[in-house]
Amino acid sequence: MSETRYTKEHEWIRLDGDTALVGITEHAQSQLGDVVFVDLPEIGKNVMAGDEAAVVESVKAASEIYAPASGEVVAVNDALADAPATVNEDAEGKGWFLKLKLADPAELEKLMTAQQYKDFVATLS
Repeated sequence: MSETRYTKEHEWIRLDGDTALVGITEHAQSQLGDVVFVDLPEIGKNVMAGDEAAVVESVKAASEIYAPASGEVVAVNDALADAPATVNEDAEGKGWFLKLKLADPAELEKLMTAQQYKDFVATLS
């Protein structure tokens, strides 16, 4: 696995070969509270960077999950249908949402590194 990159909307993306896993950050899940439902996209859907890719619902609110990069959805985390709380338990691991076949891996260079994201989150509190 390569370096994880982050968006200001609190999504993460991790490149693995020519595909990338996408999910929400620990910070995002902690702000949401208990996740009760995840609406995942259909496999084969094409998304552009910044487009809505999924929706996560918690006891507090529903939030859109935006695609950190452009590409085609090639897999979704079906396990979240039966266990949406996995997002709370392991947001940046088993709680991933979807897998994208990237249209342009260079888009990842525009996203924040782990340190940049950590510094960004520190400005929010």
